[in-house]
Amino acid sequence: MKWEKIGKIFDPTEHVLPGNCLAFAQAPQVLLFDDFIRIYFSTRSLDASNGKYLSHIAYVDMALNFKDILAVSGHTVIPLGKPGCFDEHGIFPLNVVRHANKIYGYIGGVNRRSSVPVDSAIGIAVSNDEGKTFKRLGDGPVLSASLHEPCLIADPFVQVHGNQFHMWYIFGKGWQHSGTHVEQDRVYKIGHAISDDGVHWKKRDGHEIIASKLGADECQALPTVISMAGRHHMFFCYREASDFRNNRERSYRIGHAFSDDLINWQRQDEEMRLGLSDTGWDSDMTCYPHVFACKNEIYMLYNGNEFGRYGFGLAKLSR
Repeated sequence: MKWEKIGKIFDPTEHVLPGNCLAFAQAPQVLLFDDFIRIYFSTRSLDASNGKYLSHIAYVDMALNFKDILAVSGHTVIPLGKPGCFDEHGIFPLNVVRHANKIYGYIGGVNRRSSVPVDSAIGIAVSNDEGKTFKRLGDGPVLSASLHEPCLIADPFVQVHGNQFHMWYIFGKGWQHSGTHVEQDRVYKIGHAISDDGVHWKKRDGHEIIASKLGADECQALPTVISMAGRHHMFFCYREASDFRNNRERSYRIGHAFSDDLINWQRQDEEMRLGLSDTGWDSDMTCYPHVFACKNEIYMLYNGNEFGRYGFGLAKLSR
């Protein structure tokens, strides 16, 4: 499974972003149209009250050559949550799914805490204007902490197979203080849930569906799934739990697993072959992959250095 790097295709610092956002185009997520592609991403503004970031969702429309930018949204597609709600302080990411003539948006909501930096949960919204804006079905989450998944429910990726919705997401195992960073570091793994309607989710038991490669404290994030030649393939990013922000050897990489039933996954990173570049925008980390099919080709959007501060790039699966 060899990927050809096409290069960085969107740099947020070269465009006027909505909502006084300054930089970042993280966790790109695709909505396909007949003659163009809409790519949602999380961008950041500064909270004037405390100098911390707030994550908002915007999008860029691109021609199917992935070179020509047709438009950058002049608005954020969904407002942040109400005070005290699960998505009050940010949305990262917004995963979009076409189903039954609707466009669902699954919200990765972020809210700040006092003892640890943040917590998170997953909500749902629907678009009635072809993905330009989304409206929540309610102010609360559809997936949040549970008995065996105590914190940090985030990074939704949803597909419909048959008559069921499948969601892959991450859940927190807990927090730890390594001494290398002023804040505590989180540990999270990939989980799986099933729903009959996309709103009510079941079969959650804290099971880690992807084996860890770096030890028990490996952090796994942003799963994306695609079916090819009768087999399901998951791509995700993983890193060490601490000293990962500025240490190239401990930062995010993209991993791979496969499944024949959407439930049981076998990790096989050696088949990934999308490593760090020697220099440039993705020479220190590769993270937040999103894999999709377009015009009989398979593509991957992903972020590079500094968690996508300077945008996202594209790779194509070689045949």
